[in-house]
Amino acid sequence: MRKTNFANGEYYHIFNRGVDKREVFLETNDYQRFLLSMDLLNDENDGLMILWRDYKKTNPRVKLDDFLKLSFRKGSLVEIVAYCLNSNHYHFILKQVSDRGVGRFMHKIGTSYTKYFNMKQKRSGVLFQGRFKSVLIDSNEYLLYLSAYVNKNNFIHGYGKNDSWPYSSLLDYLGKRSSKIVKKDIVLRQFKDVIEYEKFLKDSASHMKEKKELEK
Repeated sequence: MRKTNFANGEYYHIFNRGVDKREVFLETNDYQRFLLSMDLLNDENDGLMILWRDYKKTNPRVKLDDFLKLSFRKGSLVEIVAYCLNSNHYHFILKQVSDRGVGRFMHKIGTSYTKYFNMKQKRSGVLFQGRFKSVLIDSNEYLLYLSAYVNKNNFIHGYGKNDSWPYSSLLDYLGKRSSKIVKKDIVLRQFKDVIEYEKFLKDSASHMKEKKELEK
């Protein structure tokens, strides 16, 4: 796939999977660790994961939100419009808001998570299948289509039959959770209400799942 030249203000579909199609998320703690890195590493400053780790050691009962109220943040690299983490791969819709933001963000979370996973599993080497893949989202119609594809990706791949998968932005879009890392307004403001978007999701995802099953 041709290397993408990322530009500020543009939206991109980002995805990758485990090397040799291996599972990269083995348990709840793995998903939660990756989600934490999506939050703390989306910043111009480096080292926030280490700062949080050290702060947590000296303040074991502190919550992440309390830590984030401290003046560590400098500015986001990207806006995370939607995401889905599956056992062996992930999908993002990202808007670049800082120069080289997409590349820097993906490099930071990939490196951080690989170190975590390798140490935990007592392994070495690469974890993901090369450089992450990226596609420019060049129309509003494509953005809406991908929002359904990413939010319901767990269902499309046959991993779940309902809307309770906690490791995607779907719950935020449906108003069942409020996560600060998801910037969903660009999508939701194009629908009358959440119910209308939920219908769009259901119809689109069902079609996508049927298409994928036919391809298999």
